[in-house]
Amino acid sequence: MQNKQEMPKWFDGTVYSSGGTVSNPFTGESAELTAEELSMYDLIMGAQLLQHYDVMQKGLGWFRRENAEAYMILLD
Repeated sequence: MQNKQEMPKWFDGTVYSSGGTVSNPFTGESAELTAEELSMYDLIMGAQLLQHYDVMQKGLGWFRRENAEAYMILLD
């Protein structure tokens, strides 16, 4: 079991109590995410929709460092 990941101070989203499986809508590939990763993934997707690109870029950087494999599947 992976240790709980620390959310950055700038993170202003909801931190979920459990993780889940997320699929890339373009490739169909999926990745299992921790609660923290899923929370960040949702923040990134929301920031993209709202055109908050500064938050999106911070989130992508965090995600790349925390789980490079899932980043490549879902966000690259």
